Amino acid sequence: MIGCTKLLCGTATVSDIVKYGRSSRELPPNMLQFSSDATPIVVWNMTNRCNLGCRHCYIEAEDRAYGSELNTKEAKAFIDDLANIAVPVLLFSGGEPLMRSDLFELGAYARTKGIRAVISTNGTLITPAVARRIKETGFQYVGVSIDGTEDIHDQFRGRKGCFNDALAGIRNSLAAGNKTGIRFTINKLNQHTLPDILDIVEQEKIPRFCMYHLVYAGRAKDMAELDTTGLEKQQTIDLLMERTIDFYNRGVEVEILTTDNHADGIYILQYFERNQPERVPEIKALLEMHGGCSAGQKMANVDPLGNVHACQFWGHRTLGNVREKSFEDIWQTTQDEFLQKMRSKGKHVEGRCGECRYKSLCCGCRIRAEAVSGNIWGEDPACYLTDWKE
Repeated sequence: MIGCTKLLCGTATVSDIVKYGRSSRELPPNMLQFSSDATPIVVWNMTNRCNLGCRHCYIEAEDRAYGSELNTKEAKAFIDDLANIAVPVLLFSGGEPLMRSDLFELGAYARTKGIRAVISTNGTLITPAVARRIKETGFQYVGVSIDGTEDIHDQFRGRKGCFNDALAGIRNSLAAGNKTGIRFTINKLNQHTLPDILDIVEQEKIPRFCMYHLVYAGRAKDMAELDTTGLEKQQTIDLLMERTIDFYNRGVEVEILTTDNHADGIYILQYFERNQPERVPEIKALLEMHGGCSAGQKMANVDPLGNVHACQFWGHRTLGNVREKSFEDIWQTTQDEFLQKMRSKGKHVEGRCGECRYKSLCCGCRIRAEAVSGNIWGEDPACYLTDWKE
């Protein structure tokens, strides 16, 4: 993730991070992107089942029962294994995690093992009672997907009325005292609604907003044509930068982030090169600590069947299964060529990415490269930088 607020407003500095030793177990949750250890944040898609049918769903979830998903006993053994290697965060995702009856039991179990538990949800099932259970269980964050204003969101998510249900879920979650944020996946159909969503963030006093770039995986595998253009991406980040600074100057307490396109951090760095060169060393050092795409390094995924992946978008490449081997054995293996290359991406990327002077800060999205060109190590088709050559 690229912390726009941290970079633009100086709310995180190198000295802030260094004092925690860059340990993922010691860093505050909002600084985990700068950790130096190899223990990953784990996204667990705990179920394929979902009450919506989002057209960009990377796991292609549906509202039906699925067999062979990790059961409660298996899930606890998996959580034990994560605790043994000091995984800092377990993100309970889906599908829709609130459709799984043991979510709260497993969230509480993760907490007893010293793992920070967070939820990624569509928000439609967060009633006041559910919001209180989330708080009582000890989940540290609830990310709710909002992909545009009412008509756009409902169209994208596949059910009329789900925008209002999600917004009600956010309000219920906040009222129960849960840290709650919006997740917004930008594309050609909803980019014009971004200012309206940021207005909602301010009006509802939502403390976190994260804009996701489109990743061509799952149902979105053939959606590259719905991705925004390079110029549109530049205009979007310009808008986010403007609103981030405006929020900060007016005392609006919200953290703005982007994810799934590390060119965003470089674009912000270039803004400082032009406008505030005295801050460039600090910004560059933070981006170097972040290290670009974290798939296979600081980020891992386990799907509903227990298959381990480099990140949640790599569902078609399995590294092993936690029913057969421990997560630690799978993650720390030196046998898997793909995983080892993912941990040294800068040596393998080609095209624009291979020639880019900023590749140590980015390396592009390997999923998008593969989806468009068939070459994992090809250039990221969603890169929008114009000044990138050595």
